[in-house]
Amino acid sequence: MRDTSYAPLQRHYMEEALFEADQAALIGEVPIGAVIVHDGQIVGRGHNLREHANDATLHAEVRAIEEACATLKSWRLEDCQLYVTIEPCLMCSGAIINARIPEVFYGARDPKAGAVDSLYQTLTDDRLNHTVTVHEGLMAKDAGERMVAFFKAARKRQKAAKKARKAKKLAKMTQPLDRSDES
Repeated sequence: MRDTSYAPLQRHYMEEALFEADQAALIGEVPIGAVIVHDGQIVGRGHNLREHANDATLHAEVRAIEEACATLKSWRLEDCQLYVTIEPCLMCSGAIINARIPEVFYGARDPKAGAVDSLYQTLTDDRLNHTVTVHEGLMAKDAGERMVAFFKAARKRQKAAKKARKAKKLAKMTQPLDRSDES
């Protein structure tokens, strides 16, 4: 854990990222949201859209980077900060490095795919041509709770669907044969 105290403005930006995460959850996507800030203004927003677009690259961070680049008319986001609800994965960490974002704030760690602290330390690897200042744990509880609730509900839906398939299969097997067609 790096930083534990944050300014009200930093909390505000993370609340905006959490809003984006909520937008993802509303449409059944994994609830991860991101915003990019430049000179105190949000210039890019994003939330996951992988399932809806059937596109593995449509993570919140990538979408926010794309929007920020379009807004600022530059691929270099050197004077920006990224706020994201969950620790970025390897792909998103690569995009952050390539966009030259100097500072990232994230909420909760991702022990299965996190490439900032959990599995790798990509953003702070000094072998790369760009390193990032990382702030971990900003509103981590809020971000983590969204993920836990989402996956708990997903498991419940999967269990119910499996039960329904089993019941349908059993009903078919116990159904009497219709012999009215036999002559």
